[in-house]
Formats: sequence, C-alpha cells, structure tokens
Amino acid sequence: MFALQPELKVFTGSANRELAERICKYIGVPLGQATISSFPDGETYVRIEENIRATTSSLSTDLSPTNQHLMELLIMVDAARPCERGSDHGGHSIFGYARQDRKDQPRVPITAKLVANLLDAAGVSRVLTMDLHAQQVQGFFDIPVDHFIRSRY
Repeated sequence: MFALQPELKVFTGSANRELAERICKYIGVPLGQATISSFPDGETYVRIEENIRATTSSLSTDLSPTNQHLMELLIMVDAARPCERGSDHGGHSIFGYARQDRKDQPRVPITAKLVANLLDAAGVSRVLTMDLHAQQVQGFFDIPVDHFIRSRY
C-alpha cells in the first residue's frame, strides 16, 4: 500500500499577492481563495474560501509592513488549523523583526525569537524565508526553517 500525497494549496496575505501568483504559476497550482479585510478599528478578518481538508497548505506573505501582515499570517494559520490536513507552511520573502536578533542593551527584547514563538504557537509547521538578517535567527525556531539566500550576482 502507498499513501497519497496531500493536495497542495497556496494562500497569500495582502502583502505580496503578485509574488504568490508567480510562485503558483511556477509550481503549477492555482492560488487559493481567501478573503482578507480589516474592520474599521484595524482588526484583521480572514476567511479561507475553500475546503482545505487533507491538504498541505502553504501560506505566503511578506512580514512588511510588519505588524499588519504578521497578524494576517497568524490569523490565516489559525483559520486553517481546525481542518484535518497535512501541514501548514509559512513562507516569507521578508521575515519581520529579524534585525532584533540579540540583546544589545538592558531591557531590550529579542523580538525575532518572540515572532518565531508566535508562528510556532499558531501552528506553522515549517518556515521558508529569504535573506535573514543573521543566520542565528533560524535557531530561534522549534520548527524547520528553510533559509534561501538570493544570489548577489
């Protein structure tokens, strides 16, 4: 007997829809349908518009401007969480707060670790990112991190 691979679904936040569309075109899957909007007080609303049971969901967004898009990603992961599925991967071309990777003064948090903990707690099973400020940020995660470095040539 063999197990069937779960279907791949790719969803994106509002930060960089064009990048998500290009990724989907490259890998040959349609971009998943999701509604993302804001309430008048600035709260983020997310609804996944299609069935994602027994799928692997990839959630793609930039985390810049950081706070709005970080919340979008966390809420998207939470919206996908109750479904029986393969796993959720969070993909970021920009990882927000990566520059805050060390305690260089008293009473200064290591915010990159906090964001790593938030993604892990939300249910992200793997992170794909590019050009981290420092390699040590990968060590802040308790889940696998795929760090891609853009060619400088």
